[in-house]
Amino acid sequence: MKALRIAFLLGTSGKTWGGMEQHTLDLARSLAARGHNVHLLAHPQYRARANADSLTFHPQPMNLGRNNPWLRYRIRRTLRRLQADVCHAQGNKAAALLSLARRSSRHSLCVGTVHGIKSSHRAFDRLDGVIAVSQSILATLTHPRKTCIYNGLTDQPGPISTGAPDIETDVRPLVVAIGRLEPVKGFDNLLRAWQQAGQPGHLVIIGGGSQSKHLNSLRQTLALQGSVTLTGQRDDVAGWLGQADACVISSHREGFPYVLVEALHAQCPVLATPVGGPAELLPPASLAADTSTAALAQLLRVQLTELTALRNSQRPAFDFARTHLTIEAMTDHTEAFYRSLSTSG
Repeated sequence: MKALRIAFLLGTSGKTWGGMEQHTLDLARSLAARGHNVHLLAHPQYRARANADSLTFHPQPMNLGRNNPWLRYRIRRTLRRLQADVCHAQGNKAAALLSLARRSSRHSLCVGTVHGIKSSHRAFDRLDGVIAVSQSILATLTHPRKTCIYNGLTDQPGPISTGAPDIETDVRPLVVAIGRLEPVKGFDNLLRAWQQAGQPGHLVIIGGGSQSKHLNSLRQTLALQGSVTLTGQRDDVAGWLGQADACVISSHREGFPYVLVEALHAQCPVLATPVGGPAELLPPASLAADTSTAALAQLLRVQLTELTALRNSQRPAFDFARTHLTIEAMTDHTEAFYRSLSTSG
């Protein structure tokens, strides 16, 4: 398609970096690599991460509330100056800001991506088209022009890492859980489920966040110091996934978690609560009955005793990830959606 001027709006406050932020940056860079003129409107804290010759960064006070007059004015002024062909909002706050400012970009195609299930998606209804990152999210949307585009990894993965992580974990099975240590991720449930499952093995939880002290205290209360390690934030996730026997997603809610994509590319079997993404790609036996501690404990107890069968059952998911959960596929589908909206008027 012809080169476009594309403005991405990322509404998060600059305090965290998770799947939505990574998705935005990966997609923006990929579109820029295809010759599009890409701009990113985001909190100044993200400037260093977005530092690239291919992107133009526009700092915005996104720590302010979506109804703040100063934030609205800054967004409106920036979009009026850019006059982009496509304005693409990532998440509910960005969609609300774009829907209010779209008169300043009246010649632009206004698109939004929904990353999670919310009580209301009304802000997206005022845009020209909506993208959902999972089929379960797509089913909640009423917009007449909607599509599902899965998250994808930036690069095609190479061979599975064989380098041992620098924390000794000789006990098997080795199980990893990766994500922000926030209540929605359910890591407290995972610790309780690990104790209740009573299986041999070692659980490694990788990530940082507001629940770090709470989870370390809970680990001690449950007497799990010998079988659970909390590593904090690390940059060697691929190495852990390459060594692990399984990856656990214990979330109460999810759109389409990046750790699912990373694990499947590493051919690391995933056990999960029945949330968006995992519920769509994994076999039923790899999903807990619900998000409760008891259901997660039962899943671990059954599946971690038959590791070969678990891996074999997920080979179709590994194949799907290799062909569909790539940045190339995500970018192809996004460009095609832009094109379909512009031609439909």
